Amino acid sequence: MSYISGTLRIGYWTLLVTGFVYFLFELRVMTGLMMASRVLNENFFFDRKIVGNTLPPCEFPAIYNFGDSNSDTGGLSAAFEPLPPPYGEAFFHKTSGSGRQSDGRLIIDFIAERLKLPYLSAYLNSIGANYRHGANFAVGGSTIRRQNETIFDHGISPFSLDMQIVQFIQFKSKTENLYNEVRNTPEADKLPKPEEFTKAIYTFDIGQNDLSVGFRKMSFDQLRASLPDIINQLASAVQNIYQQGGRVFWIHNTGPIGCLPMNFFYVSNPPPGYLDENGCVKAQNDMAGEFNSKLKDRILKLRAELPESSITYVDVYSAKYGLISNAKNLGLADPLKTCCGYHVKFDHIWCGFKGIVNNTEVYGVSCEDPSIFISWDSVHYTQFANQWVADHTQNEGDTLPPCEFPAIYNFGDSNSDTVVISAAFESIRGPYGEAFFHKPAARDSDGCLIVDLIAERLKLLYLSAYMNSIGTNYRHGANFATGGSTIRSRKIIYLMKSTTEAQKLP
Repeated sequence: MSYISGTLRIGYWTLLVTGFVYFLFELRVMTGLMMASRVLNENFFFDRKIVGNTLPPCEFPAIYNFGDSNSDTGGLSAAFEPLPPPYGEAFFHKTSGSGRQSDGRLIIDFIAERLKLPYLSAYLNSIGANYRHGANFAVGGSTIRRQNETIFDHGISPFSLDMQIVQFIQFKSKTENLYNEVRNTPEADKLPKPEEFTKAIYTFDIGQNDLSVGFRKMSFDQLRASLPDIINQLASAVQNIYQQGGRVFWIHNTGPIGCLPMNFFYVSNPPPGYLDENGCVKAQNDMAGEFNSKLKDRILKLRAELPESSITYVDVYSAKYGLISNAKNLGLADPLKTCCGYHVKFDHIWCGFKGIVNNTEVYGVSCEDPSIFISWDSVHYTQFANQWVADHTQNEGDTLPPCEFPAIYNFGDSNSDTVVISAAFESIRGPYGEAFFHKPAARDSDGCLIVDLIAERLKLLYLSAYMNSIGTNYRHGANFATGGSTIRSRKIIYLMKSTTEAQKLP
């Protein structure tokens, strides 16, 4: 027997035996995977605490915020008059106030902290402002739709959402020009970099005042009929920012307005059905729910209309109502009571102000411990409540929008192979894949693999295998994983190589 034929024969039998042993091993592994897949999916990947951390955190260089007093960090104070103490004293410790209608920080402040960015300077504030990492166009009392009122009548701001968008466009244009002029000077450190407007996150927290105006001036049917126009104007604002280069949007729905303590200052002996199980005005909360439902539907359409956008609908209503519902269990004060101000029967001295009651000067002072109250001044939340809501808004504390990825490129073995071994060798037969795909799906499982669930989470298509030539779509990535693959090259590969070379020998 010649050396060449002997080499071929040894290579053939070694390959055959090794391949059979490997087949038995793979069969055992695949069977185990198939049995364990359902447990793995249910007990690991879909655990909400884990899901919230399965994607890498996003980094944003700046925040641009639009809204009302729920996120105003100084606009109202700059445009009209400063908020008096004790506003802001729990955190900022300033006698002149912090420009925030709370005892401390707002939800937007906690978002900034989570992004490791400075607190936002108000666009209207000309003193000590720093716009390097964004700007805040929110002003207390603002609405989505323009209102034919003055702030001195019912507290409605002239800076409606459309005006805030105009201010942003002007801000963007002027800062881009100015940045180019002072690029290499210290002044540039207080200005946003022009290229970062597209990379920034744009937050919206507005709409509550549109409802409060409606409750005061309209019937419920009239207000309900106006909701589509209000929502469309908010959508128009998002579209305008998109045209200016904005791509990531974070839109809060409106909170349970019927639970604001102010609602009960002038209500005594409410009729049956007027209040819900937590003592909130049911009809007002129902209207807020309708607003939120229409907002969510419109955001779904916006995602289709603005294909390069990432728009997150933030359900602060559920978080706020959840806090109110669980106040007693959390050891908090009555959620319908207010911390700051004097409100006894029909005498009302607002937080930080003074007045005369029964010929006596009375001050609207803070309670001793704001951290056990939800309502700060009967309209706005305490710092404690704002932080609780921020921590419990979506995915158990994951208050930032998920990262958006245009594609997935996967490398691996049978744990993430979505077709390759079937395309390269022999198709995997049923019952593999039948639990979800209802047909053999070339996956070593009864259904989806973890990589499939990651694709779902990212709102992408399931990955096509690189080796599959039929019906593939690589628009959103490709899968190079192959069942049985290893990190290091296996000896069987070298053996096949040497055998092939032997066949080529003369």
